Amino acid sequence: MCAGGIPTPNTTNPIDVVKSGMAFIEALHGLNDIFQQKGLPQINFRVGIHSGPLISGIVGRKKFAYDIWGDTVNIAARLEQSGVPGKVNISGMTYELIKDSFNCSYRGKVDAKNKGKIDMYFVENII
Repeated sequence: MCAGGIPTPNTTNPIDVVKSGMAFIEALHGLNDIFQQKGLPQINFRVGIHSGPLISGIVGRKKFAYDIWGDTVNIAARLEQSGVPGKVNISGMTYELIKDSFNCSYRGKVDAKNKGKIDMYFVENII
């Protein structure tokens, strides 16, 4: 899991996070090319991105950890679960923030566990 805009949000955070998701997938394709040449199994993962408010802080008494919570985090997890390996799946809220920088394909309203139907988009490429 990663989050952008913590502790200081700015207008480029959503774009930066989507670019990061795309870079992870591109790097994975390169790694899988090497694995394939060596006869090793391929690795795949999904990327889900949602934008919105959250709560963050340090937890623990002896071993400290920085963590984030909230509905935004839960919806991002549902976007990842509803995605397709090798694709960046974003919510309608994130789409509105990045639509001038990326070409996206609308998936429709997809049922997300315990969240109802959410507008989802696949990020295709940078404009």
